[in-house]
Amino acid sequence: MLTRLIAALLLLLSASAARAAPPAPPLVLAAASLQESMTAAADAWATQGHPRPVVSFAGSSALARQIEAGARADLFVSADEAWMDAIAAKHLIVPATRVTFLGNRLVIVAPAASRVRAPAGGARLARFLSAGPLAMADPAVPAGKYGRTALVRLGVLSAVQPHIVSAENVRATLALVERGVAPLGIVYATDARASAKVRIAGVFPETTHPPITYPVARLAASTNAEGEGFRRFLLSRAGKAIFVRYGFSAR
Repeated sequence: MLTRLIAALLLLLSASAARAAPPAPPLVLAAASLQESMTAAADAWATQGHPRPVVSFAGSSALARQIEAGARADLFVSADEAWMDAIAAKHLIVPATRVTFLGNRLVIVAPAASRVRAPAGGARLARFLSAGPLAMADPAVPAGKYGRTALVRLGVLSAVQPHIVSAENVRATLALVERGVAPLGIVYATDARASAKVRIAGVFPETTHPPITYPVARLAASTNAEGEGFRRFLLSRAGKAIFVRYGFSAR
C-alpha cells in the first residue's frame, strides 16, 4: 500500500514539474541580411510572453547546407527562393508552411565620407566599378548571385571581374567597405541602411536581376510548437511591420 502511495506521489510530482516547465525557445536559421530586423522580431515575440527565439545568422547557402547535414532547427528564412527550393527538394521543410513574405533592393555602397555616384551603365559604369577592389558576396550566396546577374545584364561583368573581392556573405561584404578595404561594394539596401559607415552610391534597376525575395518555412524535423507560432507572427501585419521599419518591403 505504501509503495503504491509513493509511486502515485512521484507520478503527481512528475506531472506537476512537466506542467511547470517553460516551453523551449524555437531555433531560427536566418539569412545574414536579416540581423537587425529578425532580432527585433524575436524581441517583440518575447514581449508577448513567449520564449525568445534563438536566431543563427549566416549566408543562406551555409544555412541550407547545415539543414541538409541534419542541423536541429525549427525555421529557415532564406534570402532567395533557390536555397529554399534546394532543401524543399530533399523534403526537409513542411511545404504548406512556406511563404514568401519580404522583398529587398540591390545597391552599390561606398564609405560614408565618399561622394561618388554610380553612372547608369555601359563603359562609364564598368570604369567606375573597376577603379578599385569591388566587394561582393560569394556567388553561392544570394546577394552575390543577384549582383553578378545584374553586372551581366548591364554588360560590365567581364571588365569588373578581375577587381571583385569575394566575401562569405552580404554582411562580410559590407564590412569590407566599412573598413576601407574596398571603395565600393554590392549589398542589399537594408544592409546599407543598417550601417552609419557607408552610403548608397547607386541602386540597380530591378530589371537587372531576379526579384529579391525572402521565403520562410518550418523545417520538417521541428517538433517545437513555438516555431510555428513565431512563423505565424513573422507573417502577421505586426510582424511584417517590423521588417518594413528596417527597409524591407512586405509581400
